[in-house]
Amino acid sequence: MTTHGPVASHTPRSGDLLHVNRSASVQFINPIAFRVIRVLDWPTYDGWVWLEGYQLNARGDAVTRRSIFVQPAGLVIEARTTPRSTVGQPRRSGSNTKARTDVA
Repeated sequence: MTTHGPVASHTPRSGDLLHVNRSASVQFINPIAFRVIRVLDWPTYDGWVWLEGYQLNARGDAVTRRSIFVQPAGLVIEARTTPRSTVGQPRRSGSNTKARTDVA
């Protein structure tokens, strides 16, 4: 088995791009790319988890929203997004932002 990234040793988190194959669940005979929206808190067996997210096509476009039942130990993390904190950071002004001139 060839893996492209680190095998998940813990529960994935929002924004993670996963390679899901038979190592995660026997239903994935044909591997898929999956972008995690959230981890569902549905009851399950030890070592299994429900994930909600988007199945991606070869170009990386979301094609199907779905919930999958997998073993995190069998998932391969292709990319992990780290949340950016915006607290205390100045707002960026875009080209479509107008300056307010009617302030009294």
